[in-house]
Amino acid sequence: MPELSLFAALLVGLLGGGHCVGMCGGIVGAVSMSMPGSRPQLRLLLAYNLGRIASYSLAGVIAGAVGASSFFLQHLLPVGKVLYVLANIMLIMLGLYLANLWHGVIALERIGVVLWRQLQPFSKRWLPVRTVAQAGMLGAIWGWLPCGLVYSVLIAALATGSPVQGGLLMLVFGLGTLPTLLAMGMAAVRLKAWLQQLWIRRVSGLTVLLFGVVGLWRLWG
Repeated sequence: MPELSLFAALLVGLLGGGHCVGMCGGIVGAVSMSMPGSRPQLRLLLAYNLGRIASYSLAGVIAGAVGASSFFLQHLLPVGKVLYVLANIMLIMLGLYLANLWHGVIALERIGVVLWRQLQPFSKRWLPVRTVAQAGMLGAIWGWLPCGLVYSVLIAALATGSPVQGGLLMLVFGLGTLPTLLAMGMAAVRLKAWLQQLWIRRVSGLTVLLFGVVGLWRLWG
């Protein structure tokens, strides 16, 4: 996966903050309220988010491995080109979402509902959050929460055809989501408000979209 796509994944994570707040903000708030003391503890919030990002990375490794296995069919089908086109189409779709022009990627959240129903009961074991280990385990479970943005980047991870590159792509995406959710846990709203400004969403979304267009143009050339 070229570095340009890694940068795109970082942008998707960072500028998709509005969606992250909607999906995970309540969870982060509940985790913060369950912490000992009158204020959220940064070390516990950081452990929670690192657990979440670790799950993203693991999912990326799995997706990349599945993509790699598909290359055994390369002598029968143009698997590499198909996955490359799919990855760039997903970048275009994510760009449209970030620019607040089209929200079709959210439909992907339906895919993970069945898996989430199996995992959600385990989260109760780690509440209330009192230790770093509890926060990390809770974050690792919540990392599988159905999310259109996550699934979209996972498709791009599948297209890398590499467990390492797939895991790296999801790691970079997860790190992009970290500032917003960490700030949300610390009850900071300025970053959220800044990320939701229309001009920022337009610029970031069109930038990600451009990455996808350039990728398709290179293949066509």
